Amino acid sequence: MFSHFGNLHLLSDAQSRSISPENPSGEKGRGGMATEGTGAGPARDLGPGWKINPWIPIQPGETATLADIEGPGAIQHIWMTLTPRWRSCILRIYWDDQEQPSVECPAGDFFGMGWGEYAPLSSLAVCVNPGNAFNCYWPMPFRRRCRITLENRGEKPKILFFQIDYALGAVPDDAAYLHAQFRRVNPLPEKEVFTLLDGVRGRGHYAGTSMAWGSNSSGWWGEGEIKFFLDGDGEYPTICGTGTEDYFCGSYNFENQQTKRYEEFCTPYAGLHQVLRPDGLYRSQQRFGLYRWHVTDPVRFGQDLRVTIQALGWRSGRRYLPLRDDLASVAFWYQTLPTAPFPELPDQDACEVT
Repeated sequence: MFSHFGNLHLLSDAQSRSISPENPSGEKGRGGMATEGTGAGPARDLGPGWKINPWIPIQPGETATLADIEGPGAIQHIWMTLTPRWRSCILRIYWDDQEQPSVECPAGDFFGMGWGEYAPLSSLAVCVNPGNAFNCYWPMPFRRRCRITLENRGEKPKILFFQIDYALGAVPDDAAYLHAQFRRVNPLPEKEVFTLLDGVRGRGHYAGTSMAWGSNSSGWWGEGEIKFFLDGDGEYPTICGTGTEDYFCGSYNFENQQTKRYEEFCTPYAGLHQVLRPDGLYRSQQRFGLYRWHVTDPVRFGQDLRVTIQALGWRSGRRYLPLRDDLASVAFWYQTLPTAPFPELPDQDACEVT
């Protein structure tokens, strides 16, 4: 059921299933049976089986249930494409009948598109391809139930094409559950650090970070350190990085030494996939999209976890300057259940990209 290139040749008893508007239950032999739907007009001369219901509308204030699956099983791939604005669409995933979601974040940020504008992203865990095609490959095992919803907090209807590919079958006893949490602060208060994650309780491992980083001042913004406070750490962490670009697997300002400009890059595990530059009119600040997946180096914890990052630049006299930047993040991790309650999601105005 958990396939990768090294075991793709092995047979399995898992049962492949897929949910889309053309088969909303995912049941065997029930795909493409719609007689009414969003494609009924174009298919009027062809009839059933000819793309009758390829997408769904989500009205303002509505929460659509995309999937409700009885386990055991695992989500293997999620594909979707959404009409803008992506910060107004909230993705939630609930495991094993919990009332508390284990994944709660704007859909765009979940796929690394925090600034609401398309940028190519090619990595192992997430791919964003031309046409605003969002793809997620995080393994997501569940034992009893998986429920996936999407809330439209915007003022206009959303058009959603989506497909959720999964397998039904036995889940190992040591398999943990994917979690993802969104946070946004704009501006970061004076001399405060940005908290990526806090309040985690249980056993698990940190799996990745996606950030939309907006620079609210001129100059370099990435001297700050990321810190992982593990299992009762107090004032000082067990893991302390050396700088923001270092954590995201770059170096020296992400600067191309020939062009003297930021250079975007995408790799399987880390990237600076988006640089939004001032346009000389209304776009006055630089904005950056970054990701770092801990696939080969997960950060293990046994009982609790807190993760922070500093926003730090330079001032006169070769001194550090604490910055008041616009920071938004999605932290990804795996852990045992139950899921501790998340901080309340910022309201729509506080999430909005301006």
